[in-house]
Amino acid sequence: MSDHNVSHSTETYQMEGARYAAGRNAFAFLALLGIVASLAGYFTNPARFFHSYLVAFGYTTAIGIAALFFVMVQYLTGSAWSVTMRRIMENVMSTLPVGAILVIPVLIGATYIYPWTDPNVVQSSEALRAKAGYLSEGFFRIRTYVYFALWSIWIFAIYRQSTKQDREKSVQQMYVISRWSAPGLFLAVVVGSIASFDWFMSIEPTWYSTIFGLYYLAGGSLAFISVVTLTCLAFRRAGMLTHAITNEHYHDLGKWLFALTAFYTYIGFSQYLLTWYANLPEETIFYRHRIQGSWLYLSLALPFLRFLLPFFTLLCRPAKRSIKLIGVLAGYSLVMEYVDLYWVVMPVHYKDGPQLHWLDLATLATTVGVAGLVFWSRFKKHKMVPVGDLRFEQSLHFENA
Repeated sequence: MSDHNVSHSTETYQMEGARYAAGRNAFAFLALLGIVASLAGYFTNPARFFHSYLVAFGYTTAIGIAALFFVMVQYLTGSAWSVTMRRIMENVMSTLPVGAILVIPVLIGATYIYPWTDPNVVQSSEALRAKAGYLSEGFFRIRTYVYFALWSIWIFAIYRQSTKQDREKSVQQMYVISRWSAPGLFLAVVVGSIASFDWFMSIEPTWYSTIFGLYYLAGGSLAFISVVTLTCLAFRRAGMLTHAITNEHYHDLGKWLFALTAFYTYIGFSQYLLTWYANLPEETIFYRHRIQGSWLYLSLALPFLRFLLPFFTLLCRPAKRSIKLIGVLAGYSLVMEYVDLYWVVMPVHYKDGPQLHWLDLATLATTVGVAGLVFWSRFKKHKMVPVGDLRFEQSLHFENA
């Protein structure tokens, strides 16, 4: 125990200038490359640009919403195990407000994405005429910015108190954040669900599913834990936070990867089971679009790729304690979340099967690069771990049962 205390007692938990600059430059290059390529795609193939961009935007936004939810859960439950990793979670959470800028192409290209923006389509459908008051471009834009305004208020309030605690080392900040977090959970889940209805479910405006919001958020939660895992491992490889984030913490991250894989599958299967059981045309249309052409093969492969493979790999305790294995599965889960959102969006526009395009990568580089810059910028002014948290020492010595 004494050796461990010595090893971290002189740690400043402040990122060095050279390492900060290297990360910042990497994200800046990725963002710049993505923006330039995306602009080229916008002028040459605007329809494909907007279709690909919606997937990329939904991908980074889902991770941000999940981060907000998980940070608030840590405060409300008084979690000690996650304290040394919580600043990383808070920095991921801080990427969500930039979605107010990243969503602009979605709003500009709404006519390419959403059929309800075409008056002729609306007039030809009784169901769409009934929804016209809600599915209107003006109200759609207003709702979108209300979502981001609410999320941003909570995020800035929580982050400000967390970094303030680094200096004051007081329990008061924990009480303040807990008071924000209780209603904040409602905000993350309910507003996140409504936003997913707007951005993704309205691509097929005659289809509805009461569980789709949880489906979107469950996938984002798995992607968020994957991001945290890979970030911790990257810091470990660079020789940072090696004593603050131990094998015991990685074991718990492995548990979360396992649990969220199961939860996502439960939500996805529940949506399918209820649709199959009711057999209503306004519900089954979603799956009919995804068994046409070569989409059928991806639809059949997803249960194996998203559930069976990672679930049974992580089922045993040694797998969850293998740092290399959970790193591989975290990266794998991030890829599969993008594939899943691609499966949600693209069959509406390309009915014969997946049509891979370089704009898929360009738009993803744009949103990930911009969000990554925001994430990384937080390490310049603030500690890499919440050193003022009263449970910090407990987290340093956390051990799994």
